[in-house]
Amino acid sequence: MKNISILGSTGSIGTQSLDVCRMHGYSIKCLTANSNVDLMEAQIREFKPEIVCMMNEKAASTLKAKISDMNTKVVAGLDGLIECAVYDGADTVLNSVVGMIGLQPTLEAIKARKTIALANKETLVAGGHLVTNLAKEYGVSILPVDSEHSAIFQAMQGSPSKSAVKKIILTASGGPFFGKTLEELEHVTAADALKHPNWDMGQKITIDSATMMNKGLEFIEAKWLFDMPNEDIEIVVHRESVVHSAIVYQDNSMIAQLGVPDMRIPIQYALTYPERKPSPVASLSLSDYGRLTFFEPDYENFKCIDVCRNAIEMGGLHPAAANGANEESVKLFLEGKIKFTDIAYLNDKAMRNAPEKKNFTLADVLETDKMAREFVRNSINEYGES
Repeated sequence: MKNISILGSTGSIGTQSLDVCRMHGYSIKCLTANSNVDLMEAQIREFKPEIVCMMNEKAASTLKAKISDMNTKVVAGLDGLIECAVYDGADTVLNSVVGMIGLQPTLEAIKARKTIALANKETLVAGGHLVTNLAKEYGVSILPVDSEHSAIFQAMQGSPSKSAVKKIILTASGGPFFGKTLEELEHVTAADALKHPNWDMGQKITIDSATMMNKGLEFIEAKWLFDMPNEDIEIVVHRESVVHSAIVYQDNSMIAQLGVPDMRIPIQYALTYPERKPSPVASLSLSDYGRLTFFEPDYENFKCIDVCRNAIEMGGLHPAAANGANEESVKLFLEGKIKFTDIAYLNDKAMRNAPEKKNFTLADVLETDKMAREFVRNSINEYGES
């Protein structure tokens, strides 16, 4: 019996994680959410966790009243999120919260020697060596939940050694704006950007997919997860989202992981690893697809990929700045305050404005994140207000 805490249980990854847990009868010890009281109440009544956290304190108070007939403890805010991350009753923490808020709970869960099923990419993008070094120190496994990193992880299971792997290939759907010119992208709306062709995701990650920032962040994440040189990580646009990613061995053999575009496959593998179990996901039929296509990314019109590649090349706090700036610029775009094309421009400016410091601390990361967000807010009148 696995005992699991899910951070971000009311979001897209969180609800699909509960589908997997429901199928396999896993025990849910902790759940966390931002402010969705009604869905959290339903989850509590079904899974009967011992403790839940609402980031919004008013929502926590409302929830407490709604479940007064239950034995579940309700906590709030970042302290409550961390309390759930380190809870003694759980052995695995699935972190699917969105944004930088996920970094500190991951670090504390590692110190508590929990197995980490990681869907919060900001943890590695911003935290970098803080996370990987701590995981090594405490002997903790970080199992990727992102479909691309899970695919690479799965493909590597047959590798005799890390040195046998020549290259990583990250696939990207290309988002809703594949093939559009920069001039066309100037006029797209948030509603347009939220229409992803293959995946059903939350707003922030869907916008990141549209700008290709998501693939840039995954590039950085892959660097830390698999300890590969930047030049050995390749991005390929694959419109069908069937090949989730691949690796190339030294003999030029390529091993890929394929499946229907359903996040419950990588979620389940992170929770059942190293076992393979029946899944709630439909079986892939290659003949139904008939054709799978692959393209070079459009770096000229989708500049966010290079923002991230440059950030990891520059190292230190630059990835944290790129990530923080992106969270703020996506928020401003969704609010209609900047254009779609302003996102990459502002992210790049803020990333380059990061302080030069290679041996950074958690405090440095949090301060850089704050500075990057402020830089974006202060820059929109000059650079990007539409």
